[in-house]
Amino acid sequence: MNPDNSFPEFMNVLLTRSIDSSASDIHCSVGEPIHFRIDGKLNKINFPRLDQNQFSSQLAEEFSNSILTSLQQEQLASRGSVDGAFSVSSDHRFRFNIYRRQGQISFSFRRLSNDIPTLEQLGLNARLYEKCSLQDGLVLVVGPTGSGKSTTIASLIDRINSQRSSHIITLEDPIEFIHPSQQSLVNQRQIGVDVENFHQALIDAVRQDPDIILVGELRDVETIRTAITAAETGHLVFASLHAGDCKTAIERLISAYPAEEQELAQRLVATVLRTIVVQHLLPRLALKDQDPDPLAVSQRVLASEVMHANQAVSNLIANANLNQLSSIIQNSGDEGMWTLDDSLARLWRQRLISEQTAFGLARNPEILSQISLRTRA
Repeated sequence: MNPDNSFPEFMNVLLTRSIDSSASDIHCSVGEPIHFRIDGKLNKINFPRLDQNQFSSQLAEEFSNSILTSLQQEQLASRGSVDGAFSVSSDHRFRFNIYRRQGQISFSFRRLSNDIPTLEQLGLNARLYEKCSLQDGLVLVVGPTGSGKSTTIASLIDRINSQRSSHIITLEDPIEFIHPSQQSLVNQRQIGVDVENFHQALIDAVRQDPDIILVGELRDVETIRTAITAAETGHLVFASLHAGDCKTAIERLISAYPAEEQELAQRLVATVLRTIVVQHLLPRLALKDQDPDPLAVSQRVLASEVMHANQAVSNLIANANLNQLSSIIQNSGDEGMWTLDDSLARLWRQRLISEQTAFGLARNPEILSQISLRTRA
């Protein structure tokens, strides 16, 4: 970012309007209207000062020059895209991805919160904080892009930082939440700025005497395998992964190993895995003739699945018998587990999501119907 931390006039206008609109994302593409994502929906936004309401190549150049360092400019030129983050003030922070398309530059901005919410505020059970006292193992938060994975992990890291004397190393692309050291010593490294990639950063991290390692995203085979090794060798590793449910997440971990090593991989994953949290953000049901809930932080609600690796779960993983996983989770509610279908049924019953939304995401619609009938009885 440029040294005086200043922005072009229109960029200040754009960011301010997005904040006032409670937009989660901003999309700027040359020759197109600017779009805001508000409560999960993409909206064209009218800016009268833009020629024909279209984002121009001149503005694109001004934006990139004000946001990017010289190194990031080189990365954009060589790779075609670059990630980063910046603060507008002490209250507002944005993540960005700048990318080339058809010879022009496009921008995606994601608004970040400086305040780290609690698990309860996110719609998760506070019992998950128990995982902050673990000494080793792998804790995964999984879900699609934009489902709040980074925020959930930040809440867990913040709890550790405030209550444990530990060395926390975070590896992020980009750094989303700032964690000033409290009871813990926190060192945050940004991929592409402080280190080349997640794999190298993770190799470095295990040599830096960490107690806790946060891996912003398990993107590739090498990073997955190194994270599992780190968890196996006495570190507590938190990581995010793109997967829709617990079973798929476990399969992705195991498939990171060659076919001839997958029997060993099953035992490794069974040994190191502690918890998986699955997240999906869904549109909040707008009831007819009812105003939106003014107390709701967002007009989206969190559907989730939580699995803890008890003995039964570990045995299923070790023996590649994942088809029974959902049944074990569903029958282990007293241990703080629930399936995605359990969560959807609860949200549907509370009239927070529509029937269409619930069945659209359900892994087993028949079971969802049974759960809903049982809980209404």
